[in-house]
This record gives sequence, C-alpha cells and structure tokens, in this order.
Amino acid sequence: MFAQNLTLFVGTYTGSGSKGIYTYQFNTATGALTPVAATDSGTVDNPSYLALAPSGSFLYAVNETGGAQPGAISAFAVGPNGNLSLINKAVTGGDHPCYVAVHPSGKWAVAGNYSGGNFSVLPLKENGSMQPFTQLVQHSGTGPNRERQEKPHVHMTKFTQDGKHLLVPDLGTDKLNVYEFIAADSAAIKPAPAPFVKAAAGGGPRHVDLHPTGKYAYLIEELTGTVAVYAFDNGNMKLLQRISSHPKGYAGTIGSADIHVSPDGKHLYASNRGDANNIAQFIIGPSGKLVWVGATPSGGRSPRNFTLTPDGKFLLAANQESNNIVVFSRNAATGKLTHTGIEVSVPKPVCLLFAK
Repeated sequence: MFAQNLTLFVGTYTGSGSKGIYTYQFNTATGALTPVAATDSGTVDNPSYLALAPSGSFLYAVNETGGAQPGAISAFAVGPNGNLSLINKAVTGGDHPCYVAVHPSGKWAVAGNYSGGNFSVLPLKENGSMQPFTQLVQHSGTGPNRERQEKPHVHMTKFTQDGKHLLVPDLGTDKLNVYEFIAADSAAIKPAPAPFVKAAAGGGPRHVDLHPTGKYAYLIEELTGTVAVYAFDNGNMKLLQRISSHPKGYAGTIGSADIHVSPDGKHLYASNRGDANNIAQFIIGPSGKLVWVGATPSGGRSPRNFTLTPDGKFLLAANQESNNIVVFSRNAATGKLTHTGIEVSVPKPVCLLFAK
C-alpha cells in the first residue's frame, strides 16, 4: 500500500524569482499538488539536483555555482511536513555540481561536478551533516563536439542498488564510467576491471537508470537523443541496443535530458528538450531491449527532469523554460501517458524528488 499523500521536493534555478527548494503534497488518488513550504530566498543557490538519505530524514541539494562561488552541497533536515532546515554546507571540489547521490548506507554522498569534470566523495554524519570531501576523482579527455565536449563534463553519479558500484556518465568524453565503491570505515573508489564503456562519438552521455532487477542499464545521450541499453553484471557492461528517443524522421534540434525505468520494470521513459519537448515511452522486453511506444508532449518547454510516483500511476514533468510542473497519468499496461490537466507554476523547476 502507498500513502495517499506524498511529499514532493522541487529543485530550481535561483536568480529568476525562485526561493530555492519548494515542497508540495501530492495526492496519489487525484494527482493534485498542494504547496506546503519553500526555503527562504538566499538559503541555497541553484539547487538543481536533490537527493535524500535512505532514512528520508535528510535532504542534500547541489549548489550549481562556480568560479568565485565554488560549487557546494547543502544538507537539510526534513521536518514532519516536508519543511527544510539547513544543517551545513560543503564544497564539492569542482565547479557547477549538477548531481548528488547518497550511498545506500547513508554514510556518503557523491557529487558530480559538470564544469570541473570530476566527482567527489563526502562523508555524512549521523546527524545528516556533511564533512569535507575525502576523495576527488578527475576525468580527462574530449569529444568531437568542440562546443560541448571540449573537456570532461561529469553529469551524474549513480549508485547501483547494492551500493557496490558507481556509474558516472561523462558528457564531454563520451564515456559511461564504472567504479567500484568499497564501503568500509572510510569509503574508497577505484575504477572497475572494465572501467568504462564508450558511447557513440558525439553522443554526450548524460543520465543512466537501472532496471529494478539490476540486470540492465539505460543511458540517455544528450547530444544525439539516443538510448543505449546495456546488460549489467557485477560492474561489467555489454551493449545490447541503441535506439532513438525521437520518432523516425525527426529533424528538429536535440537536447535529451532525463531517463527513468517505471517501478514495475515494464517501461522506460526519456525526456527530450530542444524542439521536441516531450516524454518518450518504450516497452522493456524480457531481454532488456526496448520497443518504441510513442512520445507525449511534456506540457511545457525544456523538460529537464521528471519522476514517477512509487506506485507508477503518475509521471510528473518539470519544464524548466515554461516554469511549470505537469502531472500525467500512466497506463500500466501500455506505458502511455495522459495529461491529467493538473499543473502548477514554479520558477525554473529542474528536479523532482518524492520523499521516502
């Protein structure tokens, strides 16, 4: 059974009237969103990605800043109504962190620094506070797209379900990197025996999601709009399929963004920005390969991020450039999405995260 009301956290880009992180209550029966709280303006800058501790008691938000204002992570205590209280802040060792993930043990956070081309490991205390980073892993290399791949650009740090591996897509080097994560008293990271798989030249790996079984990984490539399907076995990855997230004949600009497997493992969804502004849908076959279903308009412009409810009944899309969050119902049999007519206005929404 799932609770009828879920807490939803919304990360945004500040500087455009946004207060930072917004909290809503989501009704799983009707799809309605009700505003609850927001951080005070100036508390957190550009909280463009959010992560929760396994306990659900603490929330971690990137501060996607750089240069004179170094990239950082802010830690918050989560109150009973989803209100947030700042605990502390720690630098990430690189400019413009765009992703943060918490290890299943709740003892470490890993931040991916887009402009820094690196990622860092930050120990977490029992009270949710962060300690200074203990490891900083720097990538190197370039890609053929001179404007977007002039250097490494780490875009995600994704733990496997068992916490033994860390997947790190690098848009700048066309690599999906695989690391072993040794969770002892002090965490240690080292490249896996097969340390990376190479994306197609100029693909621009952005986000990756894992099937609930842990047997398959799905990578969205931002610059080509391609989904790469990999068999995953204890850190080893084998390419099974490459399939476009756009319909045949699509000739507009491409800017793919987010990717998620449905909770039941039957369907895959990917968001497309550029001229498409849609959510692509696929059926996941018994071998992990994908079959195109279709694409549904996102209800706005630039769907940078989206999420599904834990029961898989709804999908919510955050449209950055049209300043709105749109609620879709999901057909569990076909995977198709239907606009519910429910949406809310939020300045520059770019991350949606349901509380645990």
